[in-house]
Amino acid sequence: MVKKIKNLKEFSLSNDRFEGANLMCPGCSHNIIVREVLNATDDPVIVATATGCLEVCTAVYPKTSWDVSWIHIGFENAAVAAATVSAAYEVMKKKGKLPPATQKMVDEGKEPKIVAFAGDGGTYDIGFQSLSGAFERGHNFMYVCLDNEVYANTGGQRSSSTPIGASTTTSPAGSVSYGEKMMKKSMVEIMADHGAPYVAQVSPSKWKDLVKKVQKGFEVYGPVYINAQSACTTEWKHAPEDTIEVSDLGVDSCVWPLYEIINERDEHGIIYSTKLNITYRPKNKIPVEEYLAAQPRFRHLFKPENRHIIDLWQKAVDTRWEYLQRREEAGV
Repeated sequence: MVKKIKNLKEFSLSNDRFEGANLMCPGCSHNIIVREVLNATDDPVIVATATGCLEVCTAVYPKTSWDVSWIHIGFENAAVAAATVSAAYEVMKKKGKLPPATQKMVDEGKEPKIVAFAGDGGTYDIGFQSLSGAFERGHNFMYVCLDNEVYANTGGQRSSSTPIGASTTTSPAGSVSYGEKMMKKSMVEIMADHGAPYVAQVSPSKWKDLVKKVQKGFEVYGPVYINAQSACTTEWKHAPEDTIEVSDLGVDSCVWPLYEIINERDEHGIIYSTKLNITYRPKNKIPVEEYLAAQPRFRHLFKPENRHIIDLWQKAVDTRWEYLQRREEAGV
């Protein structure tokens, strides 16, 4: 059953499965996203968390922020852990061997939701092999990438999600470099091409859109991928109180467009229908420059010798936004 949400106050106070008293940096988006995901349903939830900021800051023995069944797994295999739980649950259910308490919840129509959380390093890079395999096999779980575009937990190194021009510890800006040289991967399309029934991009600043997409994902059978924008105060170097504003700038500039891809496929993985929907259109699309200016990790781009990278950013964002609109209009 889909949880009905009347307003933000009611939503934020209901059924809290994730305690805010943890060691996350002030203003960290991870806290916001995880609470929004877990509170999107009243059904039981099982969480697998990859090593990363979320894990190390929320589960310092003997304390924990998690009021759900929770598994800490390696940096690279959160997807496999969640897929294994899903497969084991389905076998036990089929054989009638679920624990009595679990069986009672199932009889009441409360199927457990299985969710994996990982950062972009553990998703775009070193965890991609296990993620791809779990999606190809069609396991029934949701994978949420907390995308802060950097290996924040291990010292701020670049990942394949780091956007062009960003200064990181392994792509530092200076007299001979403007920072990261490559634009980030299009992870949403990559996962949609695996035939996943539901794939979406979200931002914590648009909480209703995020919750609605998570609820859609919980209603389908099969692997679901959610790519969540997660502004990082430490590595993006903005003030803690500006997290939501920076997130909004990303959405309103279309650097971080909000959309979903719905696939229909058969039991052999053959996709016979694909539909892309844009779920938020800025009333006034702002220049990419405003988004970059809000983050000191890009401040060097405003030097005369680096301004061409800002122009490149704008061209790339405009091209991608036009592409998404064309796909939506074409119904594919």
